Amino acid sequence: MSAVALDLRLPTDNQALLRKDGPGYFQFVDRTFEGQVSYPWEGGQFGFWRDPRRTGGGIAYARFHEGMDVKPMRRDERGDPLDEVRAILPGEVVHVAAPGKSNYGSYVVVLHDWGEGPFFSLYAHLRAYRVRLGQKVAAGETIALMGYTGSGIDQRRAHLHVELNLMLSRDFEAWYQQGFRTPNHHGIYNGMNLLGLDLQALYLAHAQQPELSVAAWLRQSEAQFEISVPGSAQMELLKHYPWLRTGTMTGRPLSWKIRCNAWGLPLAVTADTAPTSDVQLTWLEKSTIPMYYRTRGLVSNQGKLTLEGMRFVQLMAGT
Repeated sequence: MSAVALDLRLPTDNQALLRKDGPGYFQFVDRTFEGQVSYPWEGGQFGFWRDPRRTGGGIAYARFHEGMDVKPMRRDERGDPLDEVRAILPGEVVHVAAPGKSNYGSYVVVLHDWGEGPFFSLYAHLRAYRVRLGQKVAAGETIALMGYTGSGIDQRRAHLHVELNLMLSRDFEAWYQQGFRTPNHHGIYNGMNLLGLDLQALYLAHAQQPELSVAAWLRQSEAQFEISVPGSAQMELLKHYPWLRTGTMTGRPLSWKIRCNAWGLPLAVTADTAPTSDVQLTWLEKSTIPMYYRTRGLVSNQGKLTLEGMRFVQLMAGT
């Protein structure tokens, strides 16, 4: 299937993002930093905006936020949000999560494929569903109502958490069973298996360039580190997202080099003739921000993959 132009819609009636009105679009977070209480809207954005820490290089943020928190436009007399939640792209509902089983609360996952591989939008903290499993949905079609289900969310901070993700592995359950004792209630649609794109940046780029290719847009992203894995790695990512592969080498490689952005999203995968028997960190961008914070804990401040980083690579590459 060849790539087609994205029919990308905002997930609610709130249009403030496209006006670059951050306070009007993003729901605030509760923050206490160095004894000062604040309620910054910036914490509702995608990226490194939460849990500030003062470091030698300035202020770093210890918690990565993998989606956008969209504030409500309307509330009823009790203060509950009335906003409808809509599919951001045409697709198929592949997961409807039961309430009480996730920090996301009640959430829905929709599969999209516009010719660049399977992508998955996720809509969380919902009050009610308006779709069923397997239903085809059009871009802009109502799929749910905004709420405040899930841990750490109250009525004041009612919002829609929305993501657009790659899927890391269809073999997620086997990986999960190796490291966790708690049940996995969500199968391959567990949030740990869905790795987010910077959705707010995509909206702004798409508004300027409607014919945008997501693959080309991602390839323009800034890489932060590179890992090398054995040539025997499954590399399921390349089956679903072949545009990740660079270079012209044919045949089975002796290793794969994977360039990633700050939160581990793969940007390029290159076959290599240099053998490696294990996972190695082969390149790291210099930064004044401690690497542990800059990479959401995947890379240590000493420039080594952490245990969390090794497990992430195991899932992403199938090592």
